Amino acid sequence: MLQTFRNAWKIDELRRKILFTLFIVLLYRLGAAVLVPYVNTDLLKRFFDTQLQSSILGLHNVMSGGAFSTATIFALGIQPYINASIIIQLLCIAIPALERLSKEGGEEGRKKINNITRYSTVGIGLLQGFGYYQIISRNNLLQENAPGVWAAIVIVLTFTAGSALLMWLGEQITEFGIGNGISIILFAGIVSRFPNGVINLVNKARAGTLSWIATILMLLGALAMILLIVVVNDAERRIPVQYAKRVVGRKMYGGQATHLPMKVNMSGVLPIIFAQSIASLPATVIMLFGGSSENWFSKNFNSSTIPYAIVYFLLILFFSYFYATIQFNPIEVANNLKKNGGFIPGYRPGKPTSEFIQKVLNKVTLFGAVYLGIIACVPIIIGACSKAAANTGISLGGTSIIIVVGVAIETVQALENQMLMRHYKGFLE
Repeated sequence: MLQTFRNAWKIDELRRKILFTLFIVLLYRLGAAVLVPYVNTDLLKRFFDTQLQSSILGLHNVMSGGAFSTATIFALGIQPYINASIIIQLLCIAIPALERLSKEGGEEGRKKINNITRYSTVGIGLLQGFGYYQIISRNNLLQENAPGVWAAIVIVLTFTAGSALLMWLGEQITEFGIGNGISIILFAGIVSRFPNGVINLVNKARAGTLSWIATILMLLGALAMILLIVVVNDAERRIPVQYAKRVVGRKMYGGQATHLPMKVNMSGVLPIIFAQSIASLPATVIMLFGGSSENWFSKNFNSSTIPYAIVYFLLILFFSYFYATIQFNPIEVANNLKKNGGFIPGYRPGKPTSEFIQKVLNKVTLFGAVYLGIIACVPIIIGACSKAAANTGISLGGTSIIIVVGVAIETVQALENQMLMRHYKGFLE
């Protein structure tokens, strides 16, 4: 990974992209420290110190890089955009007009879909911003001189504007930076919490709240999880492909054997990100719009309970298959092989080939989905079954680690692809 960045740094264009991405991330972290007006931050901190580890709000705080618990302009994080993307992508399947627009509209169609997603982000941001204001207002966390309705308008619009600005910053990274803008914003927010998490873990071990053995085991478990993520991320199922010989003029083409690669984790970290957003949505709505963290639903479906882990696991399975279906079309692959004189040994070109590819795709996707689910949900189950583990916030560990490692690997691969396109001699050797 470090070698890839060093090689990319030697190319002027890639160096500018890396610097631009770092500049956007810096702006994001600076914005995460700008407080929203009319909020009593001292009371807010004391309130969240007692609430974050015991409710779904802790997950939102991790994903926003700690901005949620301090009521800064980026408190909502990138969650409104993620939720809007999920809704629009599902509607593109359910509504024929949107499906035609996304598949047959070309570049213009994609622009319209992106615009719809942006408008939906603003709408969801308004709803979540109002919900956050409700939490602040109900718990008397406003400043004494807050001007009533005007304070509500300012706070809600500031939260919404911050979410829309984050969406724009992510798009700038995608267009002018090294790509994967939204994922990098999410990556930066989670990574910014890691030092505090490690310090908190060590402090608890020193204070005797958590044993040193448990602390070391948790750190070793995190390292093992990172190793597993890296190994599985590069794993692929290779389907052998043979090309028939053909004569064109006086030259003979084909006759070579190759393979069709199918990655085990074809969708990357998207199933994790989207499943986490949907799984936490009901409890989040209840918390934001008047519900108490002590009610039955909030207690049983927060981010550290077994019912939440079950729903989370099923959603990961769903989104893994959903994105595998979008990214890989067996019928199209089979037709392309047939047109180019290729075939899979033992299977006739056409429908038998597409059915075999679909069968392999289902098996590979199932393995990748189960792998993602285990990585994300096992820490939650451990945290739910162990009070000591629950006190450390381990329930958030699996999701955070897989997002961070997955985004880092995808970013490195994006840089490698860009270097390959430029035929960078130092990289190809």
